Amino acid sequence: MDYHDFLQTLVGTNPPKGWSLPLQSLWYDAKGDWEASHDIAQDLHTAMGSWIHAYLHRKEGDEWNAGYWYRQAGRPFPKHSLEEELQELVEHATH
Repeated sequence: MDYHDFLQTLVGTNPPKGWSLPLQSLWYDAKGDWEASHDIAQDLHTAMGSWIHAYLHRKEGDEWNAGYWYRQAGRPFPKHSLEEELQELVEHATH
């Protein structure tokens, strides 16, 4: 699956069955449900969960909190757009 395939799933009302929790979290964010995405991400105690958590706080404009989670994920604070970061996250979660 690539990012284009991921975007095609957004017509559904739920993420596809069998998807990992990181992908489900990203799917909810892409559908505009920040809360559902955050609820999943904050319970993922992995580098990927921290990265998604960082992205979500960056998206809401909380750079201080985002910075904390990027550090937890071992990633620099991104300089590219949120859309580019979402694509990067999806591609990372599918490989």
